[in-house]
Amino acid sequence: MARFHYLILLASTVLGASKIQHRALPDAPEGYIPEAVDCPSTRPTIRAADRLSNSETKWLAARRNVTIPAMEQFLGSLDISGFDVASYFKNQSTYAPNLPNIGLAFSGGGYRAMLTGGGALKAFDSRETTSGGLGGLLQSTTYIAGLSGGSWLVGSVYVNNFTTISNLQTGVGQLWNLTYAVFDGPDKSQTAQNDYYNLLASEVTGKQKAGFDISITDYWGRILSYQFINASNGGPDFTWSSIRDQPGFSTGNAPFPLVVADNRVHNQTGFPSGNTTIYEFNAYEMGSWDPTTYGFVDLAFLGSNFSNGQIPSDQECVRGYDNAGFVMGTSSSIFTPLAGALVSSEIPAGVQGELGGVVAETKEDDGFVAHFEPNPFKGWNPTGNSSDADTDTLFLVDGGTDGENLPLQPLLQTIRAVDVIIAVDSSNDVIGYPNGSALVLTSERLQSSIANSASFPEIPDTNTFVNQGLNQRPTFFGCNMESTPLVVYIPNAPYTILSNTSTFQLEYSYTQRDALITNGEFVATQGNGTANAEFRACLGCAILFRSFSRTQTDIPAACQTCYNAYCWNGTAASQTPSTPYSPNLIGASPSGLGLNVTGSVTSDSGNSTLGSSSSGPSGSGSGQGSSSENGTTPTNSAPARLLRAGASLLAAVIAGMVLL
Repeated sequence: MARFHYLILLASTVLGASKIQHRALPDAPEGYIPEAVDCPSTRPTIRAADRLSNSETKWLAARRNVTIPAMEQFLGSLDISGFDVASYFKNQSTYAPNLPNIGLAFSGGGYRAMLTGGGALKAFDSRETTSGGLGGLLQSTTYIAGLSGGSWLVGSVYVNNFTTISNLQTGVGQLWNLTYAVFDGPDKSQTAQNDYYNLLASEVTGKQKAGFDISITDYWGRILSYQFINASNGGPDFTWSSIRDQPGFSTGNAPFPLVVADNRVHNQTGFPSGNTTIYEFNAYEMGSWDPTTYGFVDLAFLGSNFSNGQIPSDQECVRGYDNAGFVMGTSSSIFTPLAGALVSSEIPAGVQGELGGVVAETKEDDGFVAHFEPNPFKGWNPTGNSSDADTDTLFLVDGGTDGENLPLQPLLQTIRAVDVIIAVDSSNDVIGYPNGSALVLTSERLQSSIANSASFPEIPDTNTFVNQGLNQRPTFFGCNMESTPLVVYIPNAPYTILSNTSTFQLEYSYTQRDALITNGEFVATQGNGTANAEFRACLGCAILFRSFSRTQTDIPAACQTCYNAYCWNGTAASQTPSTPYSPNLIGASPSGLGLNVTGSVTSDSGNSTLGSSSSGPSGSGSGQGSSSENGTTPTNSAPARLLRAGASLLAAVIAGMVLL
């Protein structure tokens, strides 16, 4: 098994760690290894998904006290003609539920999604200095959700004490330093790589020796942590549940973070279907609202041996299982099959032979399944529909593998009473851009019995998205429905650069990284208003849409104009597009932004030629350059070749599927 663990490391993304300055909250008792501890006096149990947890309910009261004044200030800054924001909020002050309840959702799509979503989040954050006029939306938001690449965005912000995107860009430690060549490690010297691999192997094998099942996702999560957690050695003792104890969160000064993963039932192969059970990880719990599980466990005690919803009285509790990297790795496990690429790549023959055995060991679960053992929901079957009540291991996979590449399900639960969901979609549906597939598949899923109490607006087919240009500009869905949240769909589009980098591009220069972030800002703000100067006010009208209905307020003329402009009118255009989708730049010239960005970017089966500059954060010149198939790689090392082989493998694996 030691050979297995070491070789898996060679099949994963390696990122560096040094110059650590600030920390979040490490609270795992034994680093990465889960540890048995005394249970609290009130022993943890599984609860039914018929209500919010007591912890979330209490937190919401604190958050509402923060969002209401922030929202009043934010909406007031949007200059909605003919609408007195201060008077409206004063009139509703005695009954807070009349005021808007906002959710943000960030799609999967690898680093493309993390960076594009990061640009949008930067535009929404009043702590940032941006020109789009939407700063304060984040401070007005109650919930924020991410999956796969979107989970990296949410995790990077929250595990680092609700930091800003600008702080992630400054190069503190190794946060968001994407310049390291995949597989090269934090230091390209053989000695440093060996030390790095041995440390990760020690951590993951330690988990196994403690009696817990492991998978490639354990390594993937640890590797991601070096890039997303600002702590020595990637913060092996940082847990997702520690977010609840950060002062900025516990006092209601940050939105409620949600990360999504899909269930894959025992003995299933391939990707989950559209009716798979969807799990969420939040600051307090992990579980599912779906009738196939319909339960939640206290995340801090994940790894404990729950049986029929309870920990036996003669057993201890377990802490430290919910490692923050493992949670992000689970939501993004689509990347773990990179291991298979090594079998046919240009590495020493002896290593190839050994790795073939490793791949064979993981073949039965396709290599991208995260193992949660013991299964906390074993014996838990309150609805009689559970597919996992009889299994020792709960298998979870990337949150976008069912095609629902936006983390909408947690935000659609009626009990959370979200009025408006602002969904930033960086999926790869057509040449690296979205075409609404994530919304279409969510709509289809919620027409089945698994919908539970969730409801969703009417959504057109993907051809309509392309033919009507809904894949290039914000659109409001649900304007003609009362029972669903209004969905503000914001698709990735090329404003300042061609932003369709490959999902499996795992190396970016600083210039490339920052160019995608800037494009994300423009996506979220309609080019800082250059594409439509009224969008700021129209987004405010979308936020107020359900609140106007509840309070029976006459819709301001300015908002009615916005609804006419941005609400999908229900008309379909389902014919096949007459020409292949090939967008041009929408917004300002990259040169006007001081960016050195050239060339085009193709889909996941092609090359990335986004930029060529390797200047570091704030022009430090510490970047490592870009990687592409056209011979412009900084080195032609075996690791670089493995990355290319891995990208090709993954593109083939998901051919015919909705790409992440």
